[in-house]
Amino acid sequence: MDIRLVTEGPWRFRIEPTGAMRVPGIVLAPPDLLPDEPGDQALQQVANVATLPGIVRASYAMPDIHWGYGFPIGGVAATDIARGGVISPGGVGFDISCGVRLLTAHVDRAALLPKLPVLMDRLDALIPRGLGRGGLWYLADRTQLHEILRGGARYAVEQGHGVPRDLDRCEDGGAVRDADVTQVGERALERGAGQVGSLGSANHFLEVQAVDAVYDETCARAFGLRPGLVCVMIHCGSRGLGHQICSDHVRAMDAVMRRYGIAVPDPQLACAPVDSPEGRAYLGAMAAAANFARANRQLLADAARGAFREATGTGLDLLYDVSHNLAKLERHIDGGAARPLLCVHRKGATRALPPGHPDLPDTLSPFGQPVFVPGTMGTASYVMTGTTGNRAFDSCCHGAGRVWSRHRAHREMSSGQLRRELAGAGVAVRPASWRSVTEEAPEAYKDVDAVVRASEHNGLGRLVARLVPLGVLKG
Repeated sequence: MDIRLVTEGPWRFRIEPTGAMRVPGIVLAPPDLLPDEPGDQALQQVANVATLPGIVRASYAMPDIHWGYGFPIGGVAATDIARGGVISPGGVGFDISCGVRLLTAHVDRAALLPKLPVLMDRLDALIPRGLGRGGLWYLADRTQLHEILRGGARYAVEQGHGVPRDLDRCEDGGAVRDADVTQVGERALERGAGQVGSLGSANHFLEVQAVDAVYDETCARAFGLRPGLVCVMIHCGSRGLGHQICSDHVRAMDAVMRRYGIAVPDPQLACAPVDSPEGRAYLGAMAAAANFARANRQLLADAARGAFREATGTGLDLLYDVSHNLAKLERHIDGGAARPLLCVHRKGATRALPPGHPDLPDTLSPFGQPVFVPGTMGTASYVMTGTTGNRAFDSCCHGAGRVWSRHRAHREMSSGQLRRELAGAGVAVRPASWRSVTEEAPEAYKDVDAVVRASEHNGLGRLVARLVPLGVLKG
C-alpha cells in the first residue's frame, strides 16, 4: 500500500485513503516528530489500521507515534459495533491496561532532598522489578487471583491495600466491569500468579518527582499540584498475564477471520467482530487483565506510601490512575448525528475525557480528566487535562515515544556514560540492571516537550504542570 502523506498544517498530516483503506489516516505531529528510524513502519501501520471493518472517522496517530505490533504505538481507532466493527488485540497491545498512576506527597522538594537517599534505598529494597520477578502479593491459591481479575484495585483496597478515595480517583472506579475469568487461559494465570505488585522491566518505572512549573494554576490547584511539590509516578501494566492473553486471542482471531469475511494487510491486525463469540471472549479476558494491572499499581502505590511514611513521616494521595493500552465501548458525538456504540482502541494513547464528562468524579469534572505524559528519567514528565472538542475520540499522547531501537540504545550508550549523565542531572537511579536501563536512556526517546506542545496545539489536551525526576526505580 502506497503512503501518500499530505501536509494539512505545521502540526498535522493526512494519509489519503488508497487501496483497502476505508478512512484516512491522521497523524497529529509536526515533521520533527514523525518516525524517521530506518525501516520504521509506523506510518504504514496507520494506513493498515484504516482498513479494519467498521472503522469510523479516521485512523489516528498521536505525536509520540512509533512502530508497534499491528497498530502503531500512539494509535487510536474506533469501530462501529452495529456495522460489523471489529476488535483487534493488536490495537491494545501485549501489556494490557499499561498505564500511569500519579500520587502527590505531603512534602516539598527542599524538605525531601536530605532524605532522598534513604527513601530511594527503602524503595529499592521494597519494590519488585525486572523481567519475571516476583510480586508484593503472594497468592496462596488461584481463588485470590480470580478475585483480583474480577475486582482490580477495588479488591486490593478491600483487602487493606489503600483507601476508598483511591477508587474515586481511578479510571472505571478501579475495576473494569464484565471481566470474564473463564476466557483467561491457564498459561496466562500461571504467569500472572507470581507478579501481582511488581513493576516489570523495559520502560516501566516508579519515579519520585517534583513539580517544576505550573501552566494552569486553577486546574493545578484542583489537582493538588503546586511548584516544588513532591509526586510519585508509577508506570506499569498487566505483566506476563496480559502478554499471554494478547498472544492467545490473536491466535484465536487469526483462525476465524476468514469465516467472517475479514482480510487484513498485516496478520498482526488479527481481529473479529466485537459482537461475536471471539470478540466477546477477548473483551472479557482484556477486562480481567486490566483489573490485574489496576491491582498491580494499587499495591505498588501502597508500598510507596509505606516507604514515604518510614523515610519522611508523610503520606501520599492518589491524583489519578489511567490506562493507555485498552479498548473501551464508548459513545462519541459526531457532527450532531446519533451516537453509535463504538469500540475505541487506544494503543499507547491516553483517554482524555473533557470537562463535565459523566465518567469523571465530581471533584475533577469541572477541569477534565488528568492525563499523564511520562518523559524520560533524565528529562521531565507532564500533567495535562482533557479538553472539549477532541476529535481523536477524547485521546491524548501517552509519553515521549521511542526514536532509537533497544539495540541501537545499547550501541550508542554505555552504562557508565548513562550513570554520569544522570548523576550530573541530580537524578538518583536504583536499577535492577544497568544494562537494561541503557535501553531507556533519554536520547532513545523523542523530545517530550515537543510531544506535549504538539498535543496541546492539536486540541488533544491542555498543559497543567511539568514534573522533573529526583529519583527513579527501573527494572
